Amino acid sequence: MKKHTEERLAAIVESSFDAIVSKDLSGTIVSWNKAAERMFGYREHEAVGKPIYLIVPDDKHDEETLILAQLKRGERIDTFETIRRHHDGRRIPISITISPIKSRAGKLVGSSSIARDITQAKETERRLHLLMREVNHRVKNQYAVVLAVIRQTAMRSASVGEFEARIRERVMALSHSHDLLSQVDWAGVELTQLVSHQLKTFEMMQSVNVSGPDITLDANAVLNIGMAIHELVMNSVRFGAAEKQGLSVTWAVMPAHDGDGQRFELKWAEPAVEYADLLLQEDGFGALVLCRLVPSALSGRAAWSIHGGLIEWTLNAPLSAVQVTLP
Repeated sequence: MKKHTEERLAAIVESSFDAIVSKDLSGTIVSWNKAAERMFGYREHEAVGKPIYLIVPDDKHDEETLILAQLKRGERIDTFETIRRHHDGRRIPISITISPIKSRAGKLVGSSSIARDITQAKETERRLHLLMREVNHRVKNQYAVVLAVIRQTAMRSASVGEFEARIRERVMALSHSHDLLSQVDWAGVELTQLVSHQLKTFEMMQSVNVSGPDITLDANAVLNIGMAIHELVMNSVRFGAAEKQGLSVTWAVMPAHDGDGQRFELKWAEPAVEYADLLLQEDGFGALVLCRLVPSALSGRAAWSIHGGLIEWTLNAPLSAVQVTLP
């Protein structure tokens, strides 16, 4: 019965997904399972009989001394996170549980360590921290944008009702862009998807021609271009251009005029109705967003023009200022 139990325990240790390593009181490795081989890169015959410092980085040697002292005092050692060293020199973050090994007479003869690789968990934690910092940065920027929206809308609203309606529309436009970014952990959004997302709540805008090469926008470009598209849509709906044919959103990537890098060009075109002169005067909050705030945020420039019965808003910016930077 005893032999059967020992064989079962040995089988459990050998088949464990966690590295299980035992050592004597001098710190010499006594046992080393298959998972330890996979985790640390040493075969069993390469590790057994060697000091445990084989896998302990130099800056963690004091940790082993402290562990041994705690075991000798009979103190409980809670599971903790630390670093161990792979055969190839890599540092491996692990979660480790240490238990005393005693003889039949109850005398401490060594310790057993169960180690779990937490590299993926640490990477996830790192990404989460980066994401939270990015979100915090973007949210602060958007507070400034929202305050500007409120201030400019208030200056140009004839009544409280008009002010409330316009503020709601503009904040919701920012919210739509945030929704897209949150779905991809703020990693970037396809321009086609952004434009479609801003147009979809306006049934009369379904006939807009949308075309251009595949471009993944970074978070800053998503928020600013999303805000610009919203203002363009609202202008078209407000003044009746949305009821006509010929609306389009197109974009292209082309060499910069100075030959340094590439530039991005986005163009909105619609029939030139009666309000065209108002747009060219650059008066109102929409013009502030389209001709100053958005191009400034993207290190570019923007302008209105009239060609062949169409009024066009064109944004030019360095491609590097709008596109996600590839690692």
